[in-house]
Amino acid sequence: MADIKQELWQKARNLTKKLTLDEKLGMIHGAELFRTKGVERLNIPPLTMSDGPMGVRQDFQPDKWIAIGNTDDYVTYLPCNSALAATWNRKLAEEEGSVLGAEARGRGKDIILGPGINLKRSPLCGRNFEYFSEDPFLTGEMAIPFVQGVQRWDVAACVKHMAVNNQETERLWMEVEIDDQVLRDLYLPAFHEALIKGGAYSVMGAYNKLYGEHCCESQYLLNEILDKEWGYDGVVVSDWGGVHDTQAAANSRLDLEMSVTSDFDEYCLALPLKRAIEEGRVSQERVDEKVTRILMLMTRLHMMDGDRKTGAYNTEEHRRTALNVARESVVLLKNDKGRLPLPSRGIKKVLVVGDNGNRVHSNGGGSAEIKALYEITPLMGIRKLLGGNVKVDYVKGYDSGSKKEDSEVNWQESSLQDGGKGTNMGSCPGQSRELEMMQEALRREALEMAAGYDQVIFVGGLNHDQDCEGNDRADMRLPYGQDRLIKELLLARPDTVVVMEAGSPVEMEEWIGMADSLVWAWYGGMEGGTALAEVLYGQVNPSGHLPESFYKTHKDCSAHCVGEFGNKDFVKYREGMYVGYRYLDAYHIEPRFCFGHGLSYTTFSYHGGRVVTEGEDTFLSCLVTNTGSRKGAEVVQVYVRPVGEEEGASGLFQELRGFEKVFLKPGETQMVFVKLQGDLEGARIAVGSSSRDIRILL
Repeated sequence: MADIKQELWQKARNLTKKLTLDEKLGMIHGAELFRTKGVERLNIPPLTMSDGPMGVRQDFQPDKWIAIGNTDDYVTYLPCNSALAATWNRKLAEEEGSVLGAEARGRGKDIILGPGINLKRSPLCGRNFEYFSEDPFLTGEMAIPFVQGVQRWDVAACVKHMAVNNQETERLWMEVEIDDQVLRDLYLPAFHEALIKGGAYSVMGAYNKLYGEHCCESQYLLNEILDKEWGYDGVVVSDWGGVHDTQAAANSRLDLEMSVTSDFDEYCLALPLKRAIEEGRVSQERVDEKVTRILMLMTRLHMMDGDRKTGAYNTEEHRRTALNVARESVVLLKNDKGRLPLPSRGIKKVLVVGDNGNRVHSNGGGSAEIKALYEITPLMGIRKLLGGNVKVDYVKGYDSGSKKEDSEVNWQESSLQDGGKGTNMGSCPGQSRELEMMQEALRREALEMAAGYDQVIFVGGLNHDQDCEGNDRADMRLPYGQDRLIKELLLARPDTVVVMEAGSPVEMEEWIGMADSLVWAWYGGMEGGTALAEVLYGQVNPSGHLPESFYKTHKDCSAHCVGEFGNKDFVKYREGMYVGYRYLDAYHIEPRFCFGHGLSYTTFSYHGGRVVTEGEDTFLSCLVTNTGSRKGAEVVQVYVRPVGEEEGASGLFQELRGFEKVFLKPGETQMVFVKLQGDLEGARIAVGSSSRDIRILL
């Protein structure tokens, strides 16, 4: 492998020597909003990029944030990364990555800007729906196959945003204060896994500062850790507008500067860099290194040898993958009286209540927005599953207040000016009297109608007014007066099924004790409504498990009660390693729903656990039996616990070190082997269905 890399480097180096300085500079900064310059005389093409957390983004004019508007950039809308993580299924991660890579290549892209793998430090971060988990191990384990799936199609995955990019408020200028060991042990491992083990060809720097340096110009983060310690030889791309200083960027490991403005020649790595070289302030060798790495990337992607895969988009296979991921992402959080699955026979009338029941989400969220070929809403999914013999009616119940105007000008055009300050769009501000009256009328209508139906299904949660790039939420409260509506619905119809669609947890304390059944559906992609309906009516047995802790309130989160979040200048990560379930476990705080939680329509038993060693690998083996009457899937989770002086001592926490998803028929027993990662010396092994549902303790 080292010989192959050296050969790639030498070939790229030789080609670099044939370029003029102007040609080199054209390759290391944007010449269009999503493209660099090529060198036609040497058959060097431009690099073309696209946003892509949930699908390949629509095409824009070269120098304006105005959509071209053709009909050829509709794509497969994939479940968000949070939904994918909820499957705990590495195979599906690879398959979703493969769809994204194939569609990017089919659309003529060279780099797809994803996946996002920042940890969910706080439930209020507006981009959490783009990220996998609060846990670095789960994030890394899902990111590796995702990256490999993308790159199967001669497209580079661009893992983002490195690093500690955990809030949107003042994202361009805020500085993170964090202990270096915590940085290395918690926030960087997933990047190492995706870049080194996953082999991602590119990585994107973050907007924020770390140790006094902007991450896209950081000597410590990019030169010391990424380059020298990890030996990473891929391309480092700036976030759009993340570069601020020519000399700092030129001397850093950054290879490619992109931004949101059309003054391409004035980017830091354009004419300002040429002047710095001519004045002797920057060595041209720094430029040569950047160009060489870009040429290595082009070679890996077969961009110059005529042997490149073509890709495809909007295929039947891609739609099937989107559906399969959505099916396994749905999390059954509560089913106390066994109301779910709902009967599909013997019913005549079903009422769907809630704005999210009839809302599409693909067209929002910031750079995650796409032009979906189609999107099945929950209402459509339920109607098409039940068919024409069942009357399925819909009532809004509440108004989202969204006034998303169709505009030719994209929000990113002004994003550098406002700095992504965050307007807390997801908070619950006081409503005007007019809006209050409208909400009251919608609520009354829903309550009056609910009495006359066999089944009532409420579909609420958040939308991309809250889960959105550039903004953080002020709290976890449900917007638009949903709490009152849910409470009154449950009073009138205790059998109401509550469904939440969102990319981050919400407060439920006002009504959770009244609800017998609760389903969490994320942003499930183009077939999300189909998958939800199949779960509600028992055609699919839910197997999703939470990839993050669901707090009762954001004040139970360590980023808020120990550390800092949302500050403008400095954000201190005082909580250290105590993030997510680590904090909750260490200080005995009850979450609303714990990390790893997820119910099924069947039941599973565990027995016979033991630790086995094969060569240099260590495994946990145990028998898992489906003790119910339906086929289903169980996620076997293995946690490592330190042995304290006394059981339950404060300050000690367990960590996820392995997991496997196993599919079992009724009555079937299977021996499950879970490969364990990290140091196990002096530790106890806990095996279970969630972080707090431990079945075996060794």
